[in-house]
Amino acid sequence: MKFNFFIKTFIIGLLVLFVASCDKEFTDIGADIIGDNHYGLDSIPSPVIAYNQNIGTVQTNNLPVNSIGVYNNPIFGKTTASFITQVELASVNPTFFDKPTIEVDSVYLYVPYFSTFQSTDVTSGDSTYKLDSIQKNNSELANNKIKLSVYETNYYLRSFDPATGFTQAQKYFSDQQPDFEATIANGGNRLNDATDVSQNDQFEFKSTQIKFFKNNADLTPGTTTVRERLAPGMFLMLNKQFFKDKIINASTDKLVNNNAFKEYFRSLFFKVENASGSVNDGALAKLNFSQGKITIVYKDQISATNLLKEKKTLVLNLSGNTVNTFNNPWTNPVTSPNTTIGDDNLYLKGGVGSMAILELFGGQTNDNATLLNTLRSQNVLINDAYLVFYINKPLLGILAPEPNRVYLYDFTNKRPLLDYFFDITTSPKPKYGKFVHGGIIDKESDGRGTKYKIRITNHIKNLVKYGGASVAKDSTNVKLGLVVTESINNASNANLKTPFTASGVNNKLIPVMSVINELGTILYGTGISTPEAKKIKLEIYYTKPD
Repeated sequence: MKFNFFIKTFIIGLLVLFVASCDKEFTDIGADIIGDNHYGLDSIPSPVIAYNQNIGTVQTNNLPVNSIGVYNNPIFGKTTASFITQVELASVNPTFFDKPTIEVDSVYLYVPYFSTFQSTDVTSGDSTYKLDSIQKNNSELANNKIKLSVYETNYYLRSFDPATGFTQAQKYFSDQQPDFEATIANGGNRLNDATDVSQNDQFEFKSTQIKFFKNNADLTPGTTTVRERLAPGMFLMLNKQFFKDKIINASTDKLVNNNAFKEYFRSLFFKVENASGSVNDGALAKLNFSQGKITIVYKDQISATNLLKEKKTLVLNLSGNTVNTFNNPWTNPVTSPNTTIGDDNLYLKGGVGSMAILELFGGQTNDNATLLNTLRSQNVLINDAYLVFYINKPLLGILAPEPNRVYLYDFTNKRPLLDYFFDITTSPKPKYGKFVHGGIIDKESDGRGTKYKIRITNHIKNLVKYGGASVAKDSTNVKLGLVVTESINNASNANLKTPFTASGVNNKLIPVMSVINELGTILYGTGISTPEAKKIKLEIYYTKPD
């Protein structure tokens, strides 16, 4: 019965959403698509218990997006994010014809930022971009620079865990920066050692294009022509002698394939610190380092028999295993969550942060679930159901940036709710997908958020239909988890270094996109001191059969 009901409901939902998507183009992303006018429907508010839970150290290897930089949140404290990655040869087993006479012209690292093209100047040919996923202090007096050092390390990032007989993937966690720092090689000398401090001691995430120049054909002194332009990104000139010694002068067996190469050149560590003059400021960016590369430009013989020199390039991809490290000493002020009636305020923070746990219908199941059993016995049709989470604006203040979205999931079983799968709505901006299910921040004219609303209609339908006193074990009224999210499109999980137990549920996982989002918010909860109008309530709208 459950399977047939699921299939029928799913098909109907697909048809409705398909027709809606064909007929309309939703432009007001944050608006309530379904609306709140439930004319002619019966409604009933249901009690909710919501309380805080600290997350602790989180798994951060091979994240889909990585953070790097320093950001000081006025509510949730300062986060410093560093990064380590393996490096791979774009083309293995390269051929060098005359190593002793090879000249390295330059070595540079480039990782593109998330950016949107704006326009191109017809005279200069230069384009402008708007950066995305850069968090910084917006004050005009703020110093948004960081100290960035790139080191070679001898730390080998394993793919599989030897403690499990290499049968399970290796896990690395957000607190392992000391392990990586202890293996810094090359005499502790950083590779981005240019005299230009904007590439190390005073690094800044800039929106300007990166341009490569060439000498004009007429060799007129001081005149150059742009030969290539790249979108904004992290661009660092690296030490030429190091890469000649490490790569070009390496023995052939070290470069024959990437397994051998990663054992030889184990990893690069991007260490972040506060820049001088920027102790309480800085900036933090999200990057896809797998799109990054190191380019070695050198001159070698054309061939074994042609002694003339020509310019060549060798590319190293910033791919393979990666780990993000986070240093954030923030502590949740709620040290003893009230699991009986709930906490007054809920502190949601990504990264090494905190979440909320919800129990619908007061956490009641089976014979004790009075309200649920009433709905079940009357054979009602659930038309709509949703939760509204109000932001505690006085406590959060006006300076702390707010997460664009929160994510509600089945905490008991560590998976999305039924409504997540039923919602196939899309948006030109991927982060706004599944907007009927919701969780997108609702803002006022001043740009500050007021609430988050999440529809769980199908979850409640399932709960009413399949639970109750006649069921040996009511597994439908599961506990729910609420976290901030970077993108709702990825519903996979990351491990916790220290699992915890909350109200009888053992937990060792956290949604991975919460790990990536370092922002936080404060929501009104369900505690005794929470204003009644701001308390979390489950609103259910239904019709009774004739």
